[in-house]
Amino acid sequence: MLNVGFIGGGNITDTHIRAAMAIPQLRPSAVVGTNAGKIKVLAEKYGISPYDDLHRFLSHHPLEMVIIGSPSGLHATEGIAASEQGLHVLVEKPIDVTTKRADRLIRAAKDSGVKLGVLFQDRLKPDILRLRNWIRSGQLGRILLVEASVKWYRPPEYYANSKWRGTASLDGGGALMNQGIHTVDLLLYLLGDISRVQAVTKTALHAIESEDTCVATLEFANGAVGVLQATTAAFPGYARRVEITGSEGTVCLEQDRITKVDLKTPIDDAHQAEPVDQNPSANSPVVSDVRGHQRILEDFVQCIETGGTPVCDGEEGRRSLALVEAIYRSARQCEAVTAS
Repeated sequence: MLNVGFIGGGNITDTHIRAAMAIPQLRPSAVVGTNAGKIKVLAEKYGISPYDDLHRFLSHHPLEMVIIGSPSGLHATEGIAASEQGLHVLVEKPIDVTTKRADRLIRAAKDSGVKLGVLFQDRLKPDILRLRNWIRSGQLGRILLVEASVKWYRPPEYYANSKWRGTASLDGGGALMNQGIHTVDLLLYLLGDISRVQAVTKTALHAIESEDTCVATLEFANGAVGVLQATTAAFPGYARRVEITGSEGTVCLEQDRITKVDLKTPIDDAHQAEPVDQNPSANSPVVSDVRGHQRILEDFVQCIETGGTPVCDGEEGRRSLALVEAIYRSARQCEAVTAS
């Protein structure tokens, strides 16, 4: 049994706790955050110990791992503190808001001999795994063209009622860094490295410091080209859509489910029905369906028990952050840049 503590008092921490409670090997034990009211509610709701100080929280006994759901710009600092106490660290996406900070966290986890994982739950969704297998086995042929659309909507109060959303220091950016990074990770997971990007970002609708709209062209290392759109300004909000075209045909993914398969050679399992993700991500940050998070936690626990590597460890989690940094750099410089 692993005793797990939670860092953060927002909606996503509630999601983390619910996912952990569904896993027999995990026992939720404690929660810490700066908002005493929210921490009190979570502690009473789930019967765990509340803390308002990180260092006292990290001394809670027993405790073997933490899940970090605080503002993104705090992830590395908190993760380093936990790893130095010998605790395994699972952090909500993004791993942090700069690769420099991410590198410090990755190094600290390695030096402390603890597991580090990043919560990119799309990686273990059934239809995404099927699509990845088709691509890797050559069913789509040589990948030619990719289109990814994250046309979501967040109302003004989503930003106005938060001290950190849309800020450079704690959110690291806007629609791309917070909402779009899941799709950035998905493209890297499915199709491999991206070598060159050119982008435009706009604060088109919301009164925030960072962008609420981004469009980027992508050149993949495998020769494919693509377009990524990410926004929180598209009322009323539409399901994420990814379309991948190869020399053997096209597959469409919508709300993490394969919705269209047009291949020259039919695939036997092309139309397996999977339960649709029930989260209203297109127009709400609330996570009602915790199955995706639960799969990541199960994978992480198994890696702790067996010494394996999480499906998204620190190095993997860094890749999407580095690409987002490149997209932002391109937008600032108004030119194509090498993604590194």
